[in-house]
Amino acid sequence: MSIAASTTETPVLELKDLQVHFTTRIGTLFRRKVVKAVDGISLEIRRGRTVGVVGESGSGKTTLANVIVGLQEPTGGELLYRGRPVGNRSADRKEFGKSITMIFQNASTALNPRMTTHDIIRDPMDVHSMGSTVDRSRRVSELLDLVGLPASAAEAVPAQLSGGQRQRVAIARALSLNPEVIVADEPTSALDVSVRAQVLNLLIDLKDELNLGMVFISHDIQTVRHISDDILVMTGGQAVEQGPADRVLTDPSTDYTRSLLGAAPSLLRGM
Repeated sequence: MSIAASTTETPVLELKDLQVHFTTRIGTLFRRKVVKAVDGISLEIRRGRTVGVVGESGSGKTTLANVIVGLQEPTGGELLYRGRPVGNRSADRKEFGKSITMIFQNASTALNPRMTTHDIIRDPMDVHSMGSTVDRSRRVSELLDLVGLPASAAEAVPAQLSGGQRQRVAIARALSLNPEVIVADEPTSALDVSVRAQVLNLLIDLKDELNLGMVFISHDIQTVRHISDDILVMTGGQAVEQGPADRVLTDPSTDYTRSLLGAAPSLLRGM
């Protein structure tokens, strides 16, 4: 089952029966056990739409995110970029790496503490030799403004910024290569309640302004409700429900989705 497309345009990314299985050894006899972290997920990711991936801890959603951005090789199924299988050639990987970027859960550990904000945002452009030195610095200034940070933040190191500001730096870095899709893995869970909604609203605005595709990973279905056009509910590595957000959240077809809706407190409550 895959999320229905709202357009005939080729998806940026398409996952077909994707699998990530690990073999481990357990017990005193070292018996083999196969862990199915992702087991048969099919999904389409298009520009201008956000797919929310929700599930409890251990459901496989972060492993799925790692496959989408190329940090984890699938053990089965297909991952297509613009209708073509993602290959291992360096040219293919370079194009893929520019088009699909990631915002990690905790900006405090994801940002180099010794680098200034300017250098953190410029670093991906340096790696991909994008434009001239002047172009890259100009791009950094544009991105700071885009994510709502003052120009003075360019010379600050992460320790001199608040948690919300650090996450905005991480978002700016993810945007530096003009990606088609951003994968956001629990991007608000490490933030104070007072800034979570601000960051979520920023992501929504950026998606609309830049026509981004977005995959938003969270354990909180209420937060996913706030940001998503489509929703994939995972447990045990499998999709138990997926489809347009309005349908999944107002008329869930599985007890698991209903339990998430009933049990999870909203990260946005009280804002």
